[in-house]
Amino acid sequence: MAAEKLRFHEMGLDERVLQAIANLNWAEPTLIQEKAIPLALEGKDLLARARTGSGKTAAYAIPIIEHLLNTKKSVCEQAVRALVLVPTKELGQQVQQMIRQLTSYCVRDVQAADVSGQVDISAQRPILMEKPDIVIGTPSRILLHLEQHTLNLSTSLAMLVIDEADLLFSFGFENDLKNLLGHLPKIYQAFLMSATFNEDVQTLKELVLHNPVILKLKESQLPDSSQLIQYHIKCEEEEKFLLIYTLLKLSLVRGKTIIFVNSIDRCYRLKLFLEQFSILSCVLNSELPVHSRCHIISQFNRSLYDYIIATDEHFLTDATSSEKQKTKRQRSKKAKAKDREYGVSRGVDFYNVSNVINFDFPPSVESYIHRVGRTARADNQGTALTFVSHTELPLLQNVEDALAGDNLDCVLKPYQFRIEEIEGFRYRCKDAMRSVTKQSIKEARIKEIKQELLNSEKLKTYFEDNPRDFNLLRHDKPLHPAIVKPHLKNVPDYLIPQTLKGIANPLISKRKRWRRKVTGISTQKGRKPNMKRNPLKHFTSQGKKPKAKSAS
Repeated sequence: MAAEKLRFHEMGLDERVLQAIANLNWAEPTLIQEKAIPLALEGKDLLARARTGSGKTAAYAIPIIEHLLNTKKSVCEQAVRALVLVPTKELGQQVQQMIRQLTSYCVRDVQAADVSGQVDISAQRPILMEKPDIVIGTPSRILLHLEQHTLNLSTSLAMLVIDEADLLFSFGFENDLKNLLGHLPKIYQAFLMSATFNEDVQTLKELVLHNPVILKLKESQLPDSSQLIQYHIKCEEEEKFLLIYTLLKLSLVRGKTIIFVNSIDRCYRLKLFLEQFSILSCVLNSELPVHSRCHIISQFNRSLYDYIIATDEHFLTDATSSEKQKTKRQRSKKAKAKDREYGVSRGVDFYNVSNVINFDFPPSVESYIHRVGRTARADNQGTALTFVSHTELPLLQNVEDALAGDNLDCVLKPYQFRIEEIEGFRYRCKDAMRSVTKQSIKEARIKEIKQELLNSEKLKTYFEDNPRDFNLLRHDKPLHPAIVKPHLKNVPDYLIPQTLKGIANPLISKRKRWRRKVTGISTQKGRKPNMKRNPLKHFTSQGKKPKAKSAS
């Protein structure tokens, strides 16, 4: 007989923490939370592996908050007692948001500060002078504060967390982390949270943990087929654009969607291609300022946009590590423009993502898992669709072999779609692809960066005073460096295949809506067209109504 699941109110948590959990509508803890929180409350070091989207952040945040509340019952001195190290700025902001939600009923007692942002260190000095209870940041930024003596952890630190531990070394933080550990006290409680156990995690374990409890939960790396449906479709380069146009323009894919590509150029090529058909999307890559990236994610989570085109660059860097020495000088120049602490496919929590589309096949199994992990999070349903060319079939086999080892339900199913039925759209796609030239992509990148820098830096102080105006900023505006042909935005009925007419829902252009308004043709169900207001259908002149004869 299976043991009953431990619930939050049975863990001995503070009443204020339980109220915050209730506000988040968490009925019961996830598997990692059920196992990790009681052990952490006992003061043990933890090495935990759990899949993405399983609730790892709360699994360490709740014990930290509980420890701080208990400490403040007897110690009045304000000090930094917990440090959370993250590999990316986006994840740092997410961790801070989660901690704020969990401390909503004890905000005066527990304060958290995220210093991972790409701002001048002098701007963060006043925040750290207040000695927040929890400090969140990347290893490089925390080390910089320690060396500048704006942060002191040598006596006060009680808890250390390394989130997404398997990514820290791949992001180039190995030396920073080792130097950082020299500034910490000899005794502290530590947690390593990771989606995979690799050599880097083993190295961190030896550096940081003391007699840890290892939680290697018996769960697959991705949800099973009852929650996450995974498909693949074999198509070459031209067919990729044909498929993505058909899926989005005819609304065959519905709900919030993240489209992954392998490079920044591909990111803008796809955005400009979709703009030809009046399909708006945001781009997310390492060239954009960190404030813009976080704002894009925030607005996407609030359903302001339906489509994000995101790059997955650091996995490409890992996949080509053997060539690093050969191209070191060339890449050092490009690295200045890119942010090495950028990461979207991993750790960042996108809310209610219905679909993930791998427009470009992921370069590794880990990359596939982290991309697809953006959907079907918690108890939500999700779909993943991967485009596969004939040269990428070995990569597909590697992914299927890795997933089949965890769960036979995780194998990618063939996506049943007849390409020949959408041949009528091919000429439109070719026309749009010809308009997206290398020069237009270059111009789009420059234009986007200029726009986002303006939004992010020059108007930063204004938006701090006027947060509502900041919320009105949109990141899916058309860039239009390529020639846009107006006729491509509409989909003629004769081009829609008979088999799709029942489910296709092409967007109605503004011009059509205006024409319906002028001619008096109502779009509301149950109302007949007003023919009297249609000048093309009715020419009877309406004279003045005769005056009623007065009674004699």
